[in-house]
Amino acid sequence: MNAVRRALGSGLVQAFLVVIGLVWLTPLAGLFVSSLRSAGDSAKGGWWTALASPGQLSFDNYTALLKNAGITQAFWNTVMISVPTTVLVVVIAALAGYAFAWLDFPGREPLFLLVVALLVVPVQIGLLPVAKLFGQLGLFGTIPGVVLFHVAYGLPFAVFLLRNYFAEMPKEMLEAARMDGGNEWRIFTRLVLPVGRPALASLAIFQFLWVWNDMLVALLFADSSAQPLTVELQSQIRQFGSNIDVLAPGAFLSLIVPVAVFFAFQRHFVQGVMAGSVK
Repeated sequence: MNAVRRALGSGLVQAFLVVIGLVWLTPLAGLFVSSLRSAGDSAKGGWWTALASPGQLSFDNYTALLKNAGITQAFWNTVMISVPTTVLVVVIAALAGYAFAWLDFPGREPLFLLVVALLVVPVQIGLLPVAKLFGQLGLFGTIPGVVLFHVAYGLPFAVFLLRNYFAEMPKEMLEAARMDGGNEWRIFTRLVLPVGRPALASLAIFQFLWVWNDMLVALLFADSSAQPLTVELQSQIRQFGSNIDVLAPGAFLSLIVPVAVFFAFQRHFVQGVMAGSVK
């Protein structure tokens, strides 16, 4: 670990990481600049030409975007799909992961093997059968239907991840809590969840990014009143083709939210990724 820290502390490595960061942020910066330009200016040259003529830049496109009923409704649909899905997956997976890791109940190992087996099932296999089932239940084309689909397909990986993380916790710590009179629910909420916060944050980030950027499931399961931002932007491209003054700010809005979520939780994300890699 000390060798890794010394390597990361060297000036050459830091300069290299800065370059990588700038390269990674260039598309985001280009999209932001494009979102501030008019359609006429965008047709005349690339986004980098605006750096020499900052007078081209204005927030008129965002003002027009807020007046676009389809885009704004799709944005809130995306929020109403992504947030409940992430919360449900994290909560259910945390409960199941703790049960598989530390509770003895009949069929625990076969059930966990079934969860692991579900990891290899492609999402495409379940599209048509689940669509028919949702049609019979009245959920097809609705936001709850999209949420349920994402929760069902997000849980196997989430349970697998949290079970393995919780299983690495010291057994003596949990036994001491039980000797002090703590029941399983109190141990789970007061001990396991705080210790497992890095893994929970990492899972929440992965799940949120996956659902926010999804288009395949929403394209099939959401109707026009429930479609998220990815589907609405694709529809705008298909209908108008070159309305860059609407598509660019819409795409930037779709991109900046998951980027902001990632940077807000990056400390926990790094802790979750590194957990268990160094003793």
